[in-house]
Amino acid sequence: MQLEDYFDFLAPNDIRVKGTRVGIETILTDYLELGLFAEQIAARYPTLSVEQVYATLTYYWRNRSQVDAYLRAVDHEIERQRREQDQHPSPAVQRLRELARLRDQQHQRVAVPA
Repeated sequence: MQLEDYFDFLAPNDIRVKGTRVGIETILTDYLELGLFAEQIAARYPTLSVEQVYATLTYYWRNRSQVDAYLRAVDHEIERQRREQDQHPSPAVQRLRELARLRDQQHQRVAVPA
């Protein structure tokens, strides 16, 4: 089995562990930013085996510059989507924000004695 056989290359910014919906960025974030070991990462995601996590880490170390660029692209896309959602929230998000604002107003009225 080739290392790449562990992955589905769905799009330039969407590489997932084959047979799962887990993107390699999820595993690599846990590894690089949280400092988790492969066994700890596999325990967090029931659809992943320890072997799949090690395959992802090996793929990262063998292709570090390309995967680092991939991770940056994913981060940029996530940030773009956040900005888009902030600028054009769905009706449900608008309603939740309104409810939060009303709740905050209620708390302020209760907290300030007359």
